[in-house]
Amino acid sequence: MIAPGERAGGGGARGPAGRTATVDVVIPVYNEERSLPGCVRVLHEYLSEQFPFEWTITVVDNASTDATHQIATALAEEIEGVRVLHLDRKGRGLALRTAWGWSDADIVVYMDVDLSTGLDALLPLVAPLTNGHSDVAIGSRLAAGSRTVRGPKRELISRCYNWLIRMSHGAGFTDAQCGFKAARTDVVRPLLEHLEDDSWFFDTELLLLAEHNGLRVHEVPVDWVEDTDARVHVASTALDDVRGLIRVARNKASGAAKVAELPRRPDPAPIHPDAVLARRETGLLWQILSFALIGVISTAANLALYALFRTVWPLLVANFAALTITTLFNTEANRRLTFLGTRGSTGRVHFQGLLVFALYYAFTSGALLALHAFVSHPSTALELFVLLVSSAIGTAGRFVLLRGWVFKHTERKASA
Repeated sequence: MIAPGERAGGGGARGPAGRTATVDVVIPVYNEERSLPGCVRVLHEYLSEQFPFEWTITVVDNASTDATHQIATALAEEIEGVRVLHLDRKGRGLALRTAWGWSDADIVVYMDVDLSTGLDALLPLVAPLTNGHSDVAIGSRLAAGSRTVRGPKRELISRCYNWLIRMSHGAGFTDAQCGFKAARTDVVRPLLEHLEDDSWFFDTELLLLAEHNGLRVHEVPVDWVEDTDARVHVASTALDDVRGLIRVARNKASGAAKVAELPRRPDPAPIHPDAVLARRETGLLWQILSFALIGVISTAANLALYALFRTVWPLLVANFAALTITTLFNTEANRRLTFLGTRGSTGRVHFQGLLVFALYYAFTSGALLALHAFVSHPSTALELFVLLVSSAIGTAGRFVLLRGWVFKHTERKASA
């Protein structure tokens, strides 16, 4: 076993200060007596033969009730470069927070004991962290170039969850919960103090806080094969994840998600002394054209969804469901394309965006109710026409409110 402060493993890649970068690969385990020996031996062989940095393998046993701890201890005594950390309380997030905070390495890594992610992605995961180009790195099963083998149920749940993260928080990463992540220790330590989840939402919360605080998250496409013996109960964690997304949104709104101790990445600046800098187009003409194009697409989607939902739901319910879905798309598209001064997502923007959505919904729903007040049994075509006209008027109102109220402060900051 290796105590904190001792180094293990091979490799001699030197950082800018002439010092060898050190990497701690953490494997959290709970009742993994069957999988642990094979994982440690395969990982140890790969690190010894192909990994260019100094490394340590840390097995974190978080309250296993089988022989996992005894097996881990035996492996640490037998294999050089392996150490064991035992916790009396269960929780994958707790295991990572404890191990990463305890580690003395320059870079901390996390991977699942089932080795579902191909190890050839480990060096691309770590490399951008060693030179400071990125702060956090994640493996992604949904990035271009990834290849995955998994069942349809888990595939659907994963894609829906990551879509929800992007729509609700404006996240730039594609896969929050792939068990293959790394971070610079000097950056992740201040974040750990602000992470509240001790279970499976830990990964998502880490990434949301990292992006919210301006850190650079690097994505690596991976080869990933599902282990059906994994301890993850995907469907049962969905509700906890949704609660976590709401909690993080509240923390953003209150300012609790800001981490003052983090090192700040400087703004982009030209290297060439005679560079002629481009300007980001953020004028009124660009905003009108971009907003109009996004509005046409979202209005068409809204009408299609309303017509679909109206076959089974009352008009107000159908309108609310269609508007909720298309508004998520519309707001995120405008954040990324129309109002280019916006970076990330803030509680103020989310709250004001909800108020704008409420006004838009009240206006379009009022138009539909007025139609039914004057016409006893209007046709679906007439309903769609009234919805189209009210949506066009409401969209113009949304533009005025978004530009003059929701994104006004951000635009000033961007042009300053």
